[in-house]
Amino acid sequence: MEDRLMQDRADKLRRIRELGVEPYPHDYDLTHTAAEALENFDSLSGEGTTVRLAGRLTSKRIQGKAGFANILDRTTTIQLYIRRDNIGDDFALVKLLDLGDIIGAEGTLFVTRTGHQTLEVRQLRVLAKALRPMPVVKRKATGASGDAEVFDEVSDKEMRYRRRYVDLAIHPEVRDVFRARASLIRCIRRFLDAREFVEVETPALQPIYGGAAARPFVTHHNALDARLYLRIADELYLKRLIVGGIDRVYEIAKNFRNEGMDRTHNPEFTALECYQAFADYETMMELTEEIVSVAAMELHGSTTISYAGQPIDLTPPFERLSMDDALRQWAGIDLDATNDDLIDACRRNGIEVEGDEIWARLLDILLRELVEPHLEGPVFLVDYPQEMSPLAKKKRDGSGRVERFELFIRGMEFANAFSELNDPQEQRARFEEQAAARAAGDEEAHPVDEDFLRAVEHGMPPTGGLGIGVDRLVMLMTDQHSIRDVLLFPAMRPETDDGQD
Repeated sequence: MEDRLMQDRADKLRRIRELGVEPYPHDYDLTHTAAEALENFDSLSGEGTTVRLAGRLTSKRIQGKAGFANILDRTTTIQLYIRRDNIGDDFALVKLLDLGDIIGAEGTLFVTRTGHQTLEVRQLRVLAKALRPMPVVKRKATGASGDAEVFDEVSDKEMRYRRRYVDLAIHPEVRDVFRARASLIRCIRRFLDAREFVEVETPALQPIYGGAAARPFVTHHNALDARLYLRIADELYLKRLIVGGIDRVYEIAKNFRNEGMDRTHNPEFTALECYQAFADYETMMELTEEIVSVAAMELHGSTTISYAGQPIDLTPPFERLSMDDALRQWAGIDLDATNDDLIDACRRNGIEVEGDEIWARLLDILLRELVEPHLEGPVFLVDYPQEMSPLAKKKRDGSGRVERFELFIRGMEFANAFSELNDPQEQRARFEEQAAARAAGDEEAHPVDEDFLRAVEHGMPPTGGLGIGVDRLVMLMTDQHSIRDVLLFPAMRPETDDGQD
């Protein structure tokens, strides 16, 4: 069926060229967007101003020598009135147009007898003939404003993720999500720049990966004949810059983790990491609260937003909850539990474990399965065990915990932060503990980074560090419930030659 439709469009393309019309011109000089034309309708129509618009053809209702059409540009939909007496020889193009074609229309604005704000076309141009048909999304106008009710929406998520260009072309609301994403990232940059943080770029290809507990992607550099890793975090490079005297530093960068995918995980994701000298995790908690609340104000004009039909108040300060208290409340254990205790707790709660997992891995499983779903938040889960935090400084109370927090909202983790460990001897001992864990089978344990240790040996000031998952923050701010809905091109299983999985 699609092959026949494409052949029909190819025939129309040939006929357009036979009319002496170039169906793929180099440019088209616009005067307005559709939204600008509608917003300034009274003044533009009253003065009879010539308006030149362009967009994708979404409907065509031509009978005889006149009719209506709609085009959709990056802002909204607008109706066109096309009449042979107005456009002369250009009217021959009308029968050769298909839904999905990109056209230009020049004319004046008026209101139809049914009350629709419309462009009366005086000149019509083909700007790009679409040889492949778009999926049809039927929309019914609901008023003179141009708003429309969607009643036959294309809902195949698999297709929409794989062919994002189609998704964006037929779903203006999807474009709005990615405009909001861009606004949020600009907001974060403005916020940090105003506080004298310096934005930098660090290597995505690293000889030693680190800064998080994760498996890396591995590659080979031919010219250097070296094994390299796509970064799992930029933490260790940014802290080198703190050593070098850039006291406030940040990066918004892609990280890559060779691990599972689900509603909140994609192997390639965007993170903000920032570090502030002479600060600790309390300072970073306040910074996190400010970033999240300022982002809400930027996108919603309020610190109260809606997610999954429920309000969330993001007004600082956020709740603080110790990991000990959370584990006691929802898992029936505390951080003094042994390996056997953790295994028993898992099995008691129907969580399958092999029995040979290390203590930190078991605790992470219990947190994920039993604790995190209850963290409606916004809440800071604070004071982690050292075994889970090899780069964090110990608490000052001698409890054996470290100064670390994670921010949770609606059961999702959004931020992770430490009072950064700056004692080079203790850091070396922590790395060696991680090396032992790797030898015992923990593939996500941190490797020893000798150059980072050398940097810290030169003297790193007390420092607070913070990482925020940008994709998840976009999910929250745009009320999207899968990370794939805020990534333009999410990771997908490769298609076979016939286009199917």
